[in-house]
Amino acid sequence: MKTKSNILDEKSIGRAITRISHEIVEKNKGVDDIVLVGIKTRGIPFAKRIAKKIQQFEGVEIPVLTLDITLYRDDLTEVDDKPVVESTEFHYDITGKIIVLVDDVLYTGRTARAALDALVDKGRPEKIQLAVLIDRGHRELPIRPDFVGKNVPTSREELVNVSFKEIDDKDEVTITELV
Repeated sequence: MKTKSNILDEKSIGRAITRISHEIVEKNKGVDDIVLVGIKTRGIPFAKRIAKKIQQFEGVEIPVLTLDITLYRDDLTEVDDKPVVESTEFHYDITGKIIVLVDDVLYTGRTARAALDALVDKGRPEKIQLAVLIDRGHRELPIRPDFVGKNVPTSREELVNVSFKEIDDKDEVTITELV
């Protein structure tokens, strides 16, 4: 694989997080009953950064939960014959809450659909919103994000790679070509 372009650096990721954080507060007319749910893996540090940013300007700590959607995927057998699912603690009553589902990249919509299935198994939220750092298009399901860091038109022969310091020791978003 060959890196085609660097589309976001550390500063532009920070600006996107600030903007998304403000948009979440504005759209929901405050922070009452908001819960951020990061989709494993890179949705988790992204959700934590949004929560930290909201706390900076609203003075309120927003709960951040972790969601492992592995068993909810409709392509589970395509991923691995015997997938390993790590247990994640999700002991929080989301009934009546405003859930902001957080992920790094929105592509076909299948991950978001699996996350919706997983959330409904955990409770009945008032509403569910979707925040993504990158929307790359190519939807296979009727799913639309509420909050987007950057829209990046891509081809199916390209990969969008999101790196966060917490996992990858750097903050950047790149596009690589499948050669």
